Amino acid sequence: MTATDMTVKSTAGADDVDAVPRSHPGRWITAAALVALCAGWVLSLWNNRNIDHATIADFLFDGRILQGVLLTVGLTACSMLLATTLAVALAVMRLSANPVLRVVSWGYTWFFRGTPLLVQIVFWGYLGLLYEKISLGIPFTSIHFFSANTNTIVTPFVAGLLALGMNEAAYASEIVRAGLLSVDHGQVEAAHSLGMSPTYTLRRIIVPQAMRVIIPPMGNETISMLKNTALLQLIAVPELYTRASWISAQNLSQVELLIVASAWYLVLTSVLSVPQYYLERRYGRGAGRSLPTTPWQQARHTATRIRTRVAQVAHTNPRNARTEADS
Repeated sequence: MTATDMTVKSTAGADDVDAVPRSHPGRWITAAALVALCAGWVLSLWNNRNIDHATIADFLFDGRILQGVLLTVGLTACSMLLATTLAVALAVMRLSANPVLRVVSWGYTWFFRGTPLLVQIVFWGYLGLLYEKISLGIPFTSIHFFSANTNTIVTPFVAGLLALGMNEAAYASEIVRAGLLSVDHGQVEAAHSLGMSPTYTLRRIIVPQAMRVIIPPMGNETISMLKNTALLQLIAVPELYTRASWISAQNLSQVELLIVASAWYLVLTSVLSVPQYYLERRYGRGAGRSLPTTPWQQARHTATRIRTRVAQVAHTNPRNARTEADS
């Protein structure tokens, strides 16, 4: 190595700059203010003398509350299954070339979106006032194969299921229709040119691609459905909120039982958010250059950034101290 090379190398080493990430004090101040507000709100609830924490602890895992939780989950699952089935049928009818199917689909959506859910629940709950019996037979004849009392068939659970499912189908059908329309029509034409039937094209070509658009809003609708089950208290369906109301009417601990019900709703919605996230991630493959990171991956990346930042600060401080000592 020549003297010139050694001189250039020493000069380059002296001119090196330690790049330090730019600090953002505004972000930390905002985050600290939000954390302080949330902590103050939680502490105010915890230290409130009007809230009996022992009652909350006693009824949080009470058998009656747990039965209500199970019924709420079952109602949500059955209602969304009914709503999704009807929504797909309504969306396909709305996109059909048959004008009668289009009008029927539009009329269904218009009616169920135009009337309040509360009114529909009451209507299904009191269906027996309009029809004393439900019969199955040949229309416009006296031939009946089956006949039963309406209140025997349409129980409060069935009435709530029909009200929630049929109301949700009107909204979900528009979501499904938007997802189907998001698929390029050229793919449909290509599938037909290969001899695929319309049903096969819908099932294997259109729907898998439309799921990327359908899943996020349908996940939100599922969470909304879970909370809407509380409205079934009007027709005495013993779901979570109804059971909490019954218990609070006996012990006069309305606030405590509301907290218990709210805690369970928060737990259930949090659990439902997990499969929604992974379904969005699965059907989002190919839409971007890379898949979105999972919560666990985000936590690991955050921990790595924090360790790197701490190491940079620890490395910078001794160097600054030596520079000040030398000067």
